[in-house]
Amino acid sequence: MIDVDNLCLKQGAFHLNSVSLHIPKGRYAILMGKTGCGKTTILEAVAGLRSFASGRIMLNDRDVTHATPAERNVGYVPQDGALFTTMTVGDNLAFALTIRNQPAAVVKARVEQLASWLQLGHLLNRRAVGLSGGETQRIALGRALANHPPVLLMDEPLSSLDEETRERMIELLKVLPKQAEVTVLHITHSRSEADQLGDLIFRLQEGRIESVASRVL
Repeated sequence: MIDVDNLCLKQGAFHLNSVSLHIPKGRYAILMGKTGCGKTTILEAVAGLRSFASGRIMLNDRDVTHATPAERNVGYVPQDGALFTTMTVGDNLAFALTIRNQPAAVVKARVEQLASWLQLGHLLNRRAVGLSGGETQRIALGRALANHPPVLLMDEPLSSLDEETRERMIELLKVLPKQAEVTVLHITHSRSEADQLGDLIFRLQEGRIESVASRVL
């Protein structure tokens, strides 16, 4: 569950006033809006990466308004993937578990599980450079999901992909809430992408969020 209540933020001429958003547990939500309207800002606020003037953020019925990013246990996939290029693909997938000092056997099992699901097994020992767009996004997705976060945030994860790769990623993402047991908030400019993936579709316009569509599950 993601619950944003009356979020207010101002940075220079840019501002968001009383932004509210509710996504029930296990749903796949899409957030749309014009470039520069504040979609990524909202995503970063939920992740704990952006401070705001007032408002409240709840994740799975827990108030995380003042919690650090680590305390929120949120998976985050930035637009460019932002892989650690000095690490192997396997180390990228293991990162969230390694920094939490999980036992080696637990880390190995989770990496193998993610690699199997995301079809990354042949890349595990390769450094995370010179990869295709689809490979980069699958690795970024796996890294974000490694620690079993209850919430996954994605910032235009398909925008740089060619049409064929995008369609394969959409098929992968369709099963994400059930496969990974997460609530998803996904930013996109593509209405086709939104219609294929979103149980809930929201639009951010003039600093406010309005519901555009809701699919009955």
